[in-house]
Amino acid sequence: MADRAGHQTGRLTLRLILAALVLALACAADAASVTVRVRTPAGTPVEDAAVVLDAVSGVPPKSRRRATIEQRNRDFVPYLSIVQKGTAIDFPNRDPFKHHVYSFSPAKVFEIKLYAGKPANPVVFDETGVVALGCNIHDWMEAYVLVVDTPWFAKTGADGVVRIDRVPAGAYRLRLWHPRQKAAVADIGIELRGATRHIDLALDVAPRAIVAKPPLDVGGY
Repeated sequence: MADRAGHQTGRLTLRLILAALVLALACAADAASVTVRVRTPAGTPVEDAAVVLDAVSGVPPKSRRRATIEQRNRDFVPYLSIVQKGTAIDFPNRDPFKHHVYSFSPAKVFEIKLYAGKPANPVVFDETGVVALGCNIHDWMEAYVLVVDTPWFAKTGADGVVRIDRVPAGAYRLRLWHPRQKAAVADIGIELRGATRHIDLALDVAPRAIVAKPPLDVGGY
């Protein structure tokens, strides 16, 4: 009897595994890609534009929960980071002198006081919103973190183009954001069903101010 029960349990487990595999393959086959091209009204490619897909229904899965923002050559690298809520971000200092990283943004108020190397603990970004970063030592240093509640996001490159792959079929709101945008852009409702969707968007952004860095002082700052 025990052998028979074990055999039946094994067959049931195998059926459940096969059903899960079939469902996963069906979802993968129905997954979509979205390619977005962002230009200014004059037609110039827009770099560092955040493209975010929010599912209209359902609970989004969690994605990678670790990121890095470096201090290098007295700048933050990268200028824009997009992370899912709950992501831990490391702030390694690659310069041969100290930095003092901070943010007063409501989505994440924090401070890493004057330090060299890599802090022992990352900073966890646990609220959605825009977080502006600064350095108390080098006041021209700036960077931004956009914290979202979805795993489907990316930012445009120098060509103004971004591609988001393996998006499950369904209804989404496409959000567009840039740290230097002159006005907010309305969300776009899109339906994705197992194909590549190409979208062209216009976004008016202010030029990034190029600040001449002063020579290093006697303390190496």
